[in-house]
Amino acid sequence: MPAYFPFDPNPRVPSVTLPPLACDSQFHVFGPPEIYPVRPGAAYEMPTATIAAAMKMHRTLGLQRGVIVQPTTYGADHQATLDGVAAAGPNYRGCANAAVFENADDAALEKLHAGGIRGARFSRQSLGIALTPQAFDRAIARIRELGWYAKVQPEPAGFAEQAVLYENLDLPVLIDHMGRPDPAAGADDSSLKKVLELLARGNFWVMLSLAEKISRTGKPWDDVIPIMRALIEAAPDRVIWASDWPHPVSTSQPPNEADLVDLLYRATDSDEERHRILVDNPATLFGFDR
Repeated sequence: MPAYFPFDPNPRVPSVTLPPLACDSQFHVFGPPEIYPVRPGAAYEMPTATIAAAMKMHRTLGLQRGVIVQPTTYGADHQATLDGVAAAGPNYRGCANAAVFENADDAALEKLHAGGIRGARFSRQSLGIALTPQAFDRAIARIRELGWYAKVQPEPAGFAEQAVLYENLDLPVLIDHMGRPDPAAGADDSSLKKVLELLARGNFWVMLSLAEKISRTGKPWDDVIPIMRALIEAAPDRVIWASDWPHPVSTSQPPNEADLVDLLYRATDSDEERHRILVDNPATLFGFDR
């Protein structure tokens, strides 16, 4: 199993001040491994990134809400995520991995919901968790019953080819990482075009994240700003932002999260727009008090 780079242990204060109740709509917790062992057959293992380290980063940046997203590292065992949400407190939620629907009974799903889980993520197949068409249909049915949202992790080549699985769903669907378009393709990128098409339907959401890996020009990732602008303008009330800390499967040193906050501020036009992306929109999707 390859070794991946750890997060920057020294988060900086951003050059801007985030609004109160700003939300990090996706981060993960890993380990410690003696408490949360990696599942057999996991596609990757990350250096330890505890909820305490995540909270240090959030306090430094000025983030007061967040969503812990279950990594494929743990598969259907959600204890690390549940414990992380409990430790972080009532301003935090969790997102399950859709693998949980393969074997979880009603009591297990009720435990997840009581523990703050409000969505389920369909991971990219290259990370080792793929559902059969029948299992996918069962998962969607249970997500609908629970009142959760479905969350889609795009493949590295982009969301366009995956879209057929999700485009006819009638529940909230969150597309991660801007759909992983290619900035070099501009407005002609097929994944960007598909995400914009789906945003027009009203039940699709998009997450501004992973600029450091989507960018073709490198830091400060300004080639991603036109993509961010297109998404914000298409659905200003259904765009959210995330750090993706601790930046899983990074083959080079991950960014300092302050630089990602600064990128968001360069890509947005007003404090009102930033308040929607960081506060109002995540409150609506994740069920935080407004």
